[in-house]
Amino acid sequence: MSDELVPDPRQMRASDADREKVAQVLQRAHGEGRLDLHELDERLAATYAAKTYGELVPLTADLGVPSPSLMPVPVQQHLPSSRIGGTPGSTASFAFWSGIERRGEWVVPATHNAVAVMGGVVIDLTKARFAQQETTINAYALMGGIEVIVPADVTVRVDGVGFMGAFEDTTHKGDPTVPGGPHVRITGFAMMGAVEVRRPKRKKSKNREIED
Repeated sequence: MSDELVPDPRQMRASDADREKVAQVLQRAHGEGRLDLHELDERLAATYAAKTYGELVPLTADLGVPSPSLMPVPVQQHLPSSRIGGTPGSTASFAFWSGIERRGEWVVPATHNAVAVMGGVVIDLTKARFAQQETTINAYALMGGIEVIVPADVTVRVDGVGFMGAFEDTTHKGDPTVPGGPHVRITGFAMMGAVEVRRPKRKKSKNREIED
């Protein structure tokens, strides 16, 4: 099975700028005698009614003139299923007056317990794989802190409780579920400590952004 997915750009939504590009090509074709006025009107109407790139491309395909650059180059993405599978790693991250971090490429077991007692635990799922599609992380912070970093291609649900502490979910709750992708439930208890669940931060590097 391929581990990459190339989305069909024809199904992507077109912008107003894309429609204007096509309209300009059509008007130029009319000026050159390639389209009569009736054909121009029909195609312009179809242009401004178009919602996807796939609807725009055929409107200039038979004109024998350079077509506007519309469709973006498909971006290769990891299939959600490529996140799932592998030999499970440790089932626990424990910090007592100390700190522990789990980052990089590791396989998260179906259940992982994170405990911070007057210490700190960082669990970064950005490059992780998951032994199963459904994963539960039990986070317990006592006068300590636990940070769980969950990338956007992983569906997350947070239902922990804080007592004289905080159990925070700063992910965007409106993020769409990725079909076939990993689902992570983060639950537990924070007492005089904090558990924070967040997406990777974005850092600006010259003219582009990268995720940490």
